[in-house]
Amino acid sequence: MDVFDGNSSEHANLPRNMIENSMFEEEPDVVDLAKDSAAFPTFPALDPDEVAYEPCSSRLLVRGLGENDMDEDEEDCESSARLLGMSFMNRSSAHRSTSSPFSRQSPPRTCSRPSARTMVVCVLFLVIVASMTMVLYFLPGCNFTRTGCRKPNKTTPIESIYPLSTNGELFPWAQLRLPLSIRPLSYDLTLNPDLDNMTFTGRIVINMAVLHNRKCIVLHGSNLNITKATFKLGDGQVHDVTVLEFKPKQQLAVKFSEELKAGQHCVLTLDYSAKLSHTYDGFYNSSYSDKDGNKRVLAATQFEPLSARKAFPCFDEPAFKATFLIKIIRKPNYMALSNMPKANSTPLHNGLVQDEFEKTSVNMSTYLLAFIVANFTSNSKNVSETVVSVYSVPEKKEHTYYALDTASKLLKFYNEFFEIDYPLKKLDLVAIPDFLAGAMENWGLITFRETTLLVGKQSSPLEKQVVASVIAHELAHQWFGNLVTMRWWNDLWLNEGFATYMQYMSLQTVLPKLDIGNLFLAVRFRALDKDALNSSHAVSTEVNTAEQVEEMFDSVSYEKGASILLMLNTSLPGDQQFRKGIIQYLKQFSGSNTDTDDLWNSLTQVEVSTQHQNISEMMSSWTSQKGFPLVTISRKGDQVNLTQEHFLLTTDNATHTSSLWNIPVTYVNDSCSLAPECRQVFTLNTKSGTFKLPESVKWLKLNYRNTGFYIVHYGDEGWAALKDALSKNISVLTNDDRASLIHNIFALSRLGRVSFDQVLNVLKCMSKETETSPVTEALLQLNRIYGLLDKRQETNIVSRMKKYILAHFGSLMNKQTWEEEDSVSKQELRSALLQTACSLAEENCTQQAKSLFKTYVESNGTFRIPGDLQQVVFTVAAQSDEDWSTLLSMYHYVTYDAEKRKMLQGLASTQDTRRLVWILNTGLKGDHIQTQELPLVISTVCNGFAGYLFAWDFIQENWDRLIEKFPVGSFAIQSIIKSATSQFSTQAHLDQVQAFFFSLKERGSQMRSVQEALETIRLNQRWMDRNLSTLRNWL
Repeated sequence: MDVFDGNSSEHANLPRNMIENSMFEEEPDVVDLAKDSAAFPTFPALDPDEVAYEPCSSRLLVRGLGENDMDEDEEDCESSARLLGMSFMNRSSAHRSTSSPFSRQSPPRTCSRPSARTMVVCVLFLVIVASMTMVLYFLPGCNFTRTGCRKPNKTTPIESIYPLSTNGELFPWAQLRLPLSIRPLSYDLTLNPDLDNMTFTGRIVINMAVLHNRKCIVLHGSNLNITKATFKLGDGQVHDVTVLEFKPKQQLAVKFSEELKAGQHCVLTLDYSAKLSHTYDGFYNSSYSDKDGNKRVLAATQFEPLSARKAFPCFDEPAFKATFLIKIIRKPNYMALSNMPKANSTPLHNGLVQDEFEKTSVNMSTYLLAFIVANFTSNSKNVSETVVSVYSVPEKKEHTYYALDTASKLLKFYNEFFEIDYPLKKLDLVAIPDFLAGAMENWGLITFRETTLLVGKQSSPLEKQVVASVIAHELAHQWFGNLVTMRWWNDLWLNEGFATYMQYMSLQTVLPKLDIGNLFLAVRFRALDKDALNSSHAVSTEVNTAEQVEEMFDSVSYEKGASILLMLNTSLPGDQQFRKGIIQYLKQFSGSNTDTDDLWNSLTQVEVSTQHQNISEMMSSWTSQKGFPLVTISRKGDQVNLTQEHFLLTTDNATHTSSLWNIPVTYVNDSCSLAPECRQVFTLNTKSGTFKLPESVKWLKLNYRNTGFYIVHYGDEGWAALKDALSKNISVLTNDDRASLIHNIFALSRLGRVSFDQVLNVLKCMSKETETSPVTEALLQLNRIYGLLDKRQETNIVSRMKKYILAHFGSLMNKQTWEEEDSVSKQELRSALLQTACSLAEENCTQQAKSLFKTYVESNGTFRIPGDLQQVVFTVAAQSDEDWSTLLSMYHYVTYDAEKRKMLQGLASTQDTRRLVWILNTGLKGDHIQTQELPLVISTVCNGFAGYLFAWDFIQENWDRLIEKFPVGSFAIQSIIKSATSQFSTQAHLDQVQAFFFSLKERGSQMRSVQEALETIRLNQRWMDRNLSTLRNWL
């Protein structure tokens, strides 16, 4: 799935209901007197009634009262005191040293003789204890709880405590993941959606195999009303069964009086009804307006990761693969689509039509199933015995041709590259008018946002690059994810990291004019930024809750996963080992589920170099621990010393480990620095390593073209040498390497290893820079700092920062044209430069934008603003009252989706607070602005000075409505939290954000994105404290 529409392992607590009977034994009371001795100068004697009775071997432990153990005589005295229900805490303070209330006197060698009264109390106490013990021992049904102890039953196994189902019966399962005793073999699903009433009915027939003896079947179901349930075992009779439901874990169960035996087969048939979802998951309803303004409705699905269970009862985990036979009942004026081609259509007596689709020819996970009921049209072509089709609403059929051509080329490429043909007869790509994710890789029926699939004939190359990237990603999933699937969501990166890597790699070969390299470099930089936080996670990490499953869809699984695959590929000898390894992986595990080790083992098995390298050993350091290394270089004579450490921006609550990575360090030097042949490799798999280099070498650049996932610190001398070389000849390094230096120096400044003066000096030596990747990275970093200063109302520094940016990049900004541009790279550069210039109110830029917008409005649709300039122009226009109203009117009627989205960004960039409130509320309602665009609206509003506090208030006030529409932990929620908080840099805002999210409790307080937000605010605060004075002096 592509969630980016156009961006330490935690130990799980046992579920509350998994507590076993033996765990009811009380823990000994522990009194820690060492924590705050000053608060308790004396201890009055305890009343014997206040001493807590503990039925099972109770004892009082006292910590912090000395480092030496008691000797035997002392232990005897203390034991006597415990027996009398006392401790030495009860002794008179007069007997203690006056120097400290906690100092222990030298213990006597023998115990003093107790008084007669004490002996009487002791005897009575022992009699009472003995009597209670006998009563509890012989009392039938006595529980091993606070009511007392019973004799252990050595023959009865301890049973788990199970939760209650909705009807009050015990539910026979208490874990998030389903038992492995029953495996589904096939599903036969019939659905009858009613698009007038937004409901549907269904019947599911599940054929299952029993793998282990078990007295129940547990599967998933959510918000389904089961109306009838029958069960058949082998060739036996069909009989009714009762279905239990446990809503907190969205599970259903059927219990049996006798065990199902391993090797048996059985069939469970369930009839049910439900409402079509009004969110963006499960089987949900959507709508759009046709060219005449009439509302059209449709129903579509989005099952990944945990929502197939909302459409039909199923074993909704990736490892439970099965075949599917789908039948859909519809009105004659609709069409139905599913993963497989349609086998037949049957008219029904009630005027409806039943479409039956072929049974899936492959076993697949439930999250890959899909079906759509709508009124779409398509364009098709045959590619390698597969019918490729692109579907859209009828009005946008003309916008499907580019996607059809691109998908056809990529399908042919993947068939050849993987040496495994796409296994289905058809491949549909469908543009859904209301769709939250960027796209979803359903096998044979890939669904997209309209903006990520449809482009017009006049679309810019940059817009085509977006569409081609998403198509390449989803087609790669047909092999990585569909054919071979991760076993559980902890290894989501095997799906998403591979699809992300392949999308860039494939487009470089299939559509080189799209110049995808700059985009891949930029997303690798952003992945490093995210992974530098302590709140990050390992690529392969524990996943034990539904929220944690949702949170796995982030830049670590996608971009970091792709980055480490790039690093591995470029570090292997030759250009075919990586490909051979993944081909073996796909063939060996075709139709199966895998984990990370399976991939590394496949790549290791095809090792072709003379020096055998254990890839599993090398790569586990990159997937099993969070973060990445900082490599520091120093030179002495002909010795080059490299050291590695964890690049961690904050150490708050950090788990201190001796993190080491197996790093293929690549480097070039002044004698040869541009061609791939110049690259040399040194493996750093210990804390430090050394290699030799002639003293005549003036400088080294590590991490050639930034293909490695690490950051480099060159030390004062190393940075000075690189700056000197670049000042003399900017082209002495590749574009990627110059961008890498810019990213690294800003990252080191954030870490506190270099001053901001050094950052500005590096930028100064690149004052003649004109290439896309270095310029766009520098602008992004400077704009981020400018935004922080602006939000803190550092007016003087903001004014000087503006002058600095315009002085540094002004000449390049003024060279940009406002006409059509064919080069993708030049479009990326122009867009970044002009967006910065106009946001800083540079007069030439704003005047050009206003003029272009006026021409556009007056042309009545005959003039088109170049695609890469549309957002700049619409943003400038939205700052005017009149033009904002004009833009809103145009937004309602424009049909071209990419343009419509840029108009929305322009509308959301207004600084008029009343309009900001209106656009936020309208996005939440979903009438004039689709709710799928709300994360984009919030992000855009937060960029402006007038809007960022409004957006934060809006999120707090509407949190419950937001998590109704977007699941807790989902990428949409992650995006909203990041947008709203990433520009805070004061203690007041930190306290406010912390208090709000803490108050949410189970409604979002435990999300990783919350920890990331708090950590980012602290980092912003720290950076400001360190650098404000430098900025004031330097600027």
